[in-house]
Amino acid sequence: MTFSPILIWFLIGLALILSEFMLPGVILVFFGLGAWITTLTIWLGLTAGWGSQLLTFAISSVLLLVVLRRWFRARLFGYVGDDQSPEQNIDDMAGQKVTVMVDVEPGQNTGKVEYKGAAWSARSDEFIAAGSRAVIVAADGITLKIRPE
Repeated sequence: MTFSPILIWFLIGLALILSEFMLPGVILVFFGLGAWITTLTIWLGLTAGWGSQLLTFAISSVLLLVVLRRWFRARLFGYVGDDQSPEQNIDDMAGQKVTVMVDVEPGQNTGKVEYKGAAWSARSDEFIAAGSRAVIVAADGITLKIRPE
């Protein structure tokens, strides 16, 4: 029983794409797509021999990897600290306004603020009374450094 090159390349592509689920990193999917592009070129009669098929596979896989990987990762993983500066992070808190829920006293982490519907620990260099508005200066883990509005 012989397999046609179309079936072989299609199954290689399918195996590579499915293996991306077990080895995430957004790399293998591009090699799977390269195999499917090779399948398409064989079906169209553009690549008859194994040499041209391997060349098509290699070029299309690497080209897809180089051109589309960063775009895919940004869509799948969202903000990644090594890939973006904090200024591009849509969740950057600095400059956002909060409501003080518990008095914030200078030099202490006893204050509480509400930010996006959640309670956060807060600290400030100035006294800020409960019920007033404040502005986030920086975030230090789960504690927000704030200043009066």
